[in-house]
Amino acid sequence: VILSYIIEAVSIASGLIYTPIMLSMLGQNEYGLYQLVFSIVSYLSLIGLGFSSSYQRYYAREKLQGADSVARLNGMFVLVFGAMSCICLICGAFLVSNAALVFGDKLTPNELEKAKILLAVMVFNMALTFPNSLFTSNITAHKRFVFQRIVILTERVVNPFLCIPLLILGYGSIGMVVVSTLISSTAFIINTHFCIKRLKMQFSFSGLRFSQLKELWGFTFFIFLNQIVNQINWSVDKYLLGRFYGTATVAIYSIGGQLRGYFSQFSTAISNVFIPRVNEIVSKTENCSELDSLFIQVGKIQSYIICLIVSGFALFGESFIELWAGPGYQDSFYIALMLFCVLMVPYVQNLGIEIQRAKNRHRVRSIVYLFMAVVNVGISIPLIKNYGAVGAAVGTVISVFICNVLFMNFYYSRYIGLNISLFWRKILRIVPALPVPIAIGLLLNYWLSENSWFILGFKIICYVITYLISLYCLGIYKEERVTIKNQLQRFLKKKRT
Repeated sequence: VILSYIIEAVSIASGLIYTPIMLSMLGQNEYGLYQLVFSIVSYLSLIGLGFSSSYQRYYAREKLQGADSVARLNGMFVLVFGAMSCICLICGAFLVSNAALVFGDKLTPNELEKAKILLAVMVFNMALTFPNSLFTSNITAHKRFVFQRIVILTERVVNPFLCIPLLILGYGSIGMVVVSTLISSTAFIINTHFCIKRLKMQFSFSGLRFSQLKELWGFTFFIFLNQIVNQINWSVDKYLLGRFYGTATVAIYSIGGQLRGYFSQFSTAISNVFIPRVNEIVSKTENCSELDSLFIQVGKIQSYIICLIVSGFALFGESFIELWAGPGYQDSFYIALMLFCVLMVPYVQNLGIEIQRAKNRHRVRSIVYLFMAVVNVGISIPLIKNYGAVGAAVGTVISVFICNVLFMNFYYSRYIGLNISLFWRKILRIVPALPVPIAIGLLLNYWLSENSWFILGFKIICYVITYLISLYCLGIYKEERVTIKNQLQRFLKKKRT
C-alpha cells in the first residue's frame, strides 16, 4: 500500500509538471481536441465486456482445481481478448472513415484531419489493452504488486520525458499519442515476459470449456454495464461540450476532469491491493465479520487521505489552477471541487465494489447505475447549453450523489450484509480533527494573499503538518495511536541497530 501511494504521488507529480508544459505547447484548442478524441476512443474499452475484472475471481476458483484448469482458463481468455482486439480495430477503422459524422461541425478542417490521425493511433493503443489486461490480472492474482507498480510507475514517468522533446520539435498531439503507444507496447511485452518466464503462466487450448463463457458472461455482464456507466459519467460530457461549444470548452472541462482522475488514483491505491484478499475471504466463508473489519480498516485509511486532499484543494485549489494551467481555466477549479466533494463517499468505500463482485452481487448496482447514467445525459444536455462546462459537472454530481452515495449505502447494508452504520461511526471519527487545520488554512490564505509557487507550497506544507497533528490528536482512536507509536519505536530501533 505504501509503495502504491509513493507511485501514485510520483506519477501524479510528473503529470502535474507535464500538463502545463503540454498546455503551453499545444494551446487550448489542440489540447481540447486531444481530450475530445481520447473521450471517444475510450468508449472502445467497452468491447472488453468487463472480462478483465472477472479473471481474478475465476483464477482463485480454478487454482483450487489444479494447474491444468488454470491453463485452460488462460487459454480461453487469450482467445477471447484476441477477438476483442480485432473487433476494436474494426470499430476504429469505422470511426476514422466517418470522423466528420462523429465529431460534428464545430471542428475546423485542419482539426478534423488531425483528429483522424489521433483516432487511428489511439485505437491501435486501445487494441493492445485487451490482451495486456490478461497478463496484468495474472500478476495481481499472484500478488506480485511490486513488479506491477514499478512497470506502471515507469510508464507514467517515462511518457512525459519522451513527449516533451517531441512537443518542443513541433510534433504536437500526434507525437504524444505515438509515444504513448510505443510505451504501452513495451509494457505489454514486459508483462507478457514476466508472466510466462517468472510466473510460469501456462496456456492450454485443448479441452476448453466454452460453456464456461456463459457463466463468465453472466458475471461480467453487470461489470460491463458499470463500465458503460463510467464512460457516460466521465466521457460523454467532453463529447457533448465538443459538439455544442468546440475544443476550447472541452479543454476547460478536461483540466477539472484530469484532477478528478488524479484524485481517483489515490482512492484506489489501497483498495486494489486487497482485491485478492477479498476474493479469498469470500471463497472460504459467507460470514461478513471479516469483510466488515477489512472494509472499515481500508475505508479509514482512505478517509484520512481523501479528507486531506479535498479540504486542501478547497482551500488552495483555485490558486493552484491559476499557477498550473494559466489564465482561462478558472471554471476548472469549480468543476474539480464539485466532483471531489461528491466522490468522497464512494472513494472511501471503494473496497465495497470488490466485495460485491467477489460475492457476485453487483447486478442490481449496475442496472441502477445505468439508469442514472442515462438520466445524467438527459439533465446534462440542458445544463451544458445554459452553463457550459460547469453545467456538465453539475449533471454528473447529481447522478453520482443519488447512485454512489444514497443508493449504494442502502445496498451495502441491506443486500451485501455489511455493517454500514458501524462503518460510518468509525469513519466519522475524523470529523473533530478537521476544524483546526481548515481554520489554519483560511488564516494562511488571508495573511499570504500573493499567488506564487513558493507561497502556495509554504501554505500547503503548513496545512499538511497541521492536518496530520490534528488527525493524530483528535481524529484516530487511542489504540491506533498506540499502534503508530509502537511502529515508530520499532522502526527507530531497527535503524539504530
